[in-house]
Amino acid sequence: MTEAADSIDFVQLLDQAGRRVEHQDFAYAGTDADIAARLRDMILARRIDSEATALQRKGELGLWPPMLGQEAAQIGSARASRMPDELIPSYREHGVAWCAGIDPIDLLSTFRGTSMACWPSRPKNFHLYSFVIGSQTLHAVGMAMGMQRDGLVGNEDPDANGAAVVYFGDGATSQGDVNEAFIFAASYAAPVVFFCQNNQYAISEPIALQSRIPLYRRAAGFGFPGVRVDGNDVLAVEAVTAWALDHARAGKGPVLVEAYTYRMGAHTTSDDPTKYRKAEEEAEWRAKDPIERVTTYLLNAGAIDQAWLDRVAVESEALAERLRAACVELPEPKLEDSWHQVYANTPDLLENQRTEYLAYQAAFEVN
Repeated sequence: MTEAADSIDFVQLLDQAGRRVEHQDFAYAGTDADIAARLRDMILARRIDSEATALQRKGELGLWPPMLGQEAAQIGSARASRMPDELIPSYREHGVAWCAGIDPIDLLSTFRGTSMACWPSRPKNFHLYSFVIGSQTLHAVGMAMGMQRDGLVGNEDPDANGAAVVYFGDGATSQGDVNEAFIFAASYAAPVVFFCQNNQYAISEPIALQSRIPLYRRAAGFGFPGVRVDGNDVLAVEAVTAWALDHARAGKGPVLVEAYTYRMGAHTTSDDPTKYRKAEEEAEWRAKDPIERVTTYLLNAGAIDQAWLDRVAVESEALAERLRAACVELPEPKLEDSWHQVYANTPDLLENQRTEYLAYQAAFEVN
């Protein structure tokens, strides 16, 4: 149910066979060493994802939303950002979280139920995972408008400018929140990059049933640019996102980036994609694996060798072992702490409720 291969028109700088290709409007500014760093990011992000999926299957996590196949879209876009950019994820942006410096153990705590999203390693510009489909796009526009009013947009010094990047999937584009966010962003020329990872399915509903036109073309109806990029090409994703961020930071308004990719795993670990996808379709997309094409390019260019891959494999295994060990050691939450997780300054009413609860709990302990 995805679009025919010959109808896809997107920005691509590294093809399926791992060959560099030219584009008239976009170019990758980094070196082969930078590309090798992106490959490392993707390999480790995939390992985090696969270990978390395995932990859920073992009963150690209540749920996990896999990102398998979307590594290039997430790593490329995240590495195009910098402070003071704001990163606003949905619930699948594990690769973006990795690039932001978040300890993957913190990610596990939410899906184990030991923490909502109070992650000690979370930087101030990476916002909480959003589980309400599409709602984060409105939040992002509000943050972007705040950046305007704080003087962080359109300055002569480019380093003083910032923008918001908000992540969502193709299914979210059918939500009213996303369309309202487009309207407000366009009306106020808000410095926001709407980063849509079109992974072809909104749970079980294919994109062909959601939209009769490519998603990036919707931006024109709201009065701002839209670009479709090969979401399995980390070079193209980084180049397009860097351009979109520069556009927004300069005060020129929002941009919609559609990263055309594929969710190779399940929507979440409660989903069975074999019920609605054909094996032939999955095989076609596995041949476009974002990690394989970058590995092929770097090996052919002599930028990495098998020893480099072996070192990353050792690092990956050590990371997996740490995840497995730390997951089961995550501390259980205490109910009495929840009163202090609502407001920055807990009001007297809630403090009184907490005091009453502690007295009630103590009565059971005495008896």
